Amino acid sequence: MDSFSYVANADTQVISDLFDAYRVDPNSVDSSWRDFFKGFEFAQTWQGEGASPSSAVLDQSHIQKEMSVISLIKAFRSRGHLLSKTNPVRDRKDRQPRLEIKDYSLSEADLDTVFQAGSFLGIGPATLRKICEVLEKVYAGSIGFEYSYIREVRVKEWLRNKIEKEALSFTPSIEEKKQILQKLNEAVVFENFLGTKYLGQKRFGLEGGESTIAGLDAIINRAADFGVKQAMIGMAHRGRLNVLANIMHKSYEAIFDGFEGNVPDQIHGDGDVKYHLGYSSQHTSPNGSEITLKLAPNPSHLEAVNPLVEGFCRASADAHYDGDYSQVLPILIHGDAALAGQGIVYEVTQMAKLKGYSTGGTIHFVINNQVGFTTDFEDARSAIYCTDVAKIIDAPVFHVNGDDPEAVVFVSRMAAEFRQEFGRDVFVDMVCYRRNGHNESDEPRFTQPTLYANITNHPNPREIYTQTLIKRGDIDAKLASQMDSEFKAELQARLDMVKQKVKPPYVPLKLDNKWSNLRFSKAEDFASSPNTAISKAAIDMVAKAITSLPTGFVALKQIEKVISDRKGYFEKGELNWATAELLAYGSILAEGKMVRLSGQDVQRGTFSHRHAVLHDANTNNNYCNLDHIKEGQEKMQIFNSLLSEYGVLGFEFGYALANPDALVIWEAQFGDFANGAQTMIDQFVSSHESKWGTQNGLVMLLPHGYEGQGPEHSNARPERFLQLASENNMVVANLTTPANIFHALRRQLTWEFRKPLVVMSPKSIFRHPKVVSPIEAFTKGKFQEVIGDAYVEKAKVKKVLLCSGKVYFDLLEKQEKDARKDVAIIRIEQLHPLPTAQIEKELAQYKNADVYFVQEEPENMGYWSYIIREFGWSKFKGLVARKKSASPATGFLKVHAEEQAALVNKAFE
Repeated sequence: MDSFSYVANADTQVISDLFDAYRVDPNSVDSSWRDFFKGFEFAQTWQGEGASPSSAVLDQSHIQKEMSVISLIKAFRSRGHLLSKTNPVRDRKDRQPRLEIKDYSLSEADLDTVFQAGSFLGIGPATLRKICEVLEKVYAGSIGFEYSYIREVRVKEWLRNKIEKEALSFTPSIEEKKQILQKLNEAVVFENFLGTKYLGQKRFGLEGGESTIAGLDAIINRAADFGVKQAMIGMAHRGRLNVLANIMHKSYEAIFDGFEGNVPDQIHGDGDVKYHLGYSSQHTSPNGSEITLKLAPNPSHLEAVNPLVEGFCRASADAHYDGDYSQVLPILIHGDAALAGQGIVYEVTQMAKLKGYSTGGTIHFVINNQVGFTTDFEDARSAIYCTDVAKIIDAPVFHVNGDDPEAVVFVSRMAAEFRQEFGRDVFVDMVCYRRNGHNESDEPRFTQPTLYANITNHPNPREIYTQTLIKRGDIDAKLASQMDSEFKAELQARLDMVKQKVKPPYVPLKLDNKWSNLRFSKAEDFASSPNTAISKAAIDMVAKAITSLPTGFVALKQIEKVISDRKGYFEKGELNWATAELLAYGSILAEGKMVRLSGQDVQRGTFSHRHAVLHDANTNNNYCNLDHIKEGQEKMQIFNSLLSEYGVLGFEFGYALANPDALVIWEAQFGDFANGAQTMIDQFVSSHESKWGTQNGLVMLLPHGYEGQGPEHSNARPERFLQLASENNMVVANLTTPANIFHALRRQLTWEFRKPLVVMSPKSIFRHPKVVSPIEAFTKGKFQEVIGDAYVEKAKVKKVLLCSGKVYFDLLEKQEKDARKDVAIIRIEQLHPLPTAQIEKELAQYKNADVYFVQEEPENMGYWSYIIREFGWSKFKGLVARKKSASPATGFLKVHAEEQAALVNKAFE
């Protein structure tokens, strides 16, 4: 809302004050008022009650009508979209916009009166009739503009000038019209061809929304001409094949090959259906601007790809363009039902202006076909528009009729220009229809009989545009027919190649040249970990940074103790968990590689252990010790996230997907919070390599352990990750030593491949006196998949306890307290890939002992099911665990203590 919107039926004193302000400084009033005052002879004609002496005489009733016309103009700017003719197949609902002249004390008798208020609209003095015609054309035509809620005056003025000046004068050149027709032709003929040749096969076609291709083409070309070097598109399956063919330049024969059911020779893993796949290509705009295009692979979870695209674009800008986000463009293509109904949309939208997640603006393109599977839009949302989420970040929305491709192209170009001008999100809501059902074999008349009665004989956008161009005399019918036949012939030729078994080359999603230096993992890679130790000099360099404060920095007493304790650990030659973790980050940063850590409260750490970012007690200024290790190092990227799991995990997955040389970490506040991101874990983290042939080194830190904190905050659900674990797809670990977290993190970037790492990270044992590692473990050691027992006397051992994680320290306390040299405890630090050979080697030392598996989780949770699946039953005498339970843990501290004591006692019976 601008500074002067309260002027509706304004009195003369208000106008007088505005005019006086204008005379002192024209820039002190809104641009619309400047235009109004410029042409109005106030000095000669104004003389209202209370007016300044310099004002002259003007008929009061005319002044009042001038204000009424201004109010009408402002109302159209605010609510004209409610009248716009954006729906190609049914009448819009009456939202009672109150945009008739009678609503503003005007009548037909005023239609031919000239009003200076026309200057307010940018057309100069004009009759009310002319003003109404312009308002109808600009705000109630094929485009509905929503932008009046934007609070920044400069942004709103830019939009208003674009809309009111360029919408009136927009006339594409003949070449531009041919380009629009060409893209429509490609879109329509491609769908018709597939529908004819592969009758009944699922393809989730774009019929009814073919103007999408013209719109995307316009966005990409305009963005490239305005300096964008790379764009990444995220979308669901609707229209994906058409986008692959006619935007991404994927060969038609490669797409046909998928319909023929052929399996590429070079594919890695199990693959995915053709309408989920990603692609990369190079594109050149008609003006010669080059841009790299990427289409992210996406499962059927419609909007799940959104945060991945944002994270990928952020990483690309950070790594390749020095953080200049204007050069990398995220484009998200939504369906109307998913945009309104999926919570992930809100999470990602809230990221738009946050320091840790901003990407310089996203262009959202909505294929609004008014139906979600079988659900009508009236049952799919409470909001008037599916795009109403845009208002939470003051993003403009351009609603446009999909049957008017020139209007689609106009708003698409405008969206690209807006994004480049302001570095913020913008929405294009293309209202269209879905000619078929949800898929090609579905019958939509079951649920929308009247709508589909309209759609059945409705001409497609290409037919409508062709007739429009012919009527205008822009092209002749022969050219349109020729374009159609030539494209069909090309498609048939490509199909013939596939039928003749001429296999197109398999082109996986190309991410970045850095990935070409890596390879896929082999089973033997997990037999032993690579060397990840660092020199004593490197340790000393990081130690100096993380134990020092800058001159003049006023630290809280507690922070002074944290720094003092860090110094003590290094001086003593034994590091605790928090110090080892910071040492890992610092060593990687000093090597010139990136470290990015985000999640809820990660700068301090949920359990107040990390303190990676310190705050001056007097000024609240931040200081990150890890940024001050040496000259030329990478800076630590550590961000407290919004209160989101699904969106933030997806963002970090996308970031890691773009840069294999970055250690990217998401930490949950508590491990069970990963529940909120389960879609991302199932559809991306665990399965992406098998489905799409991509690699990812994302780290997930999930605090886990039974300490009496209740059902939720005790358990990170390791059994879920282990159920998803297979084919060496990811590393799942439950670590007990500071050295192992250090080496596990460094190993992520040392391997010649990338794997997600899931760590059941500690809570109480952050401060356990025995959770320390000697400096030698960092200068000479490497990751230990299995840790044996150095306390027992091997010859006396009658019982072996295999365990993982924090329960080890409960068992150790009992072992040492009772001097049980006859019970050995073996820790499995890495659960997947299971280090079977190393476990066998440890067990071989106790040939006559009974082997038990111990876990503090209930029997139906934790690691037991996975262990017996991978290791077999025969090795074990039994299981020691909590009883099977529907809930992960008791909510009563006293009961917890009793259960824990009983579990430990049973293990030593």
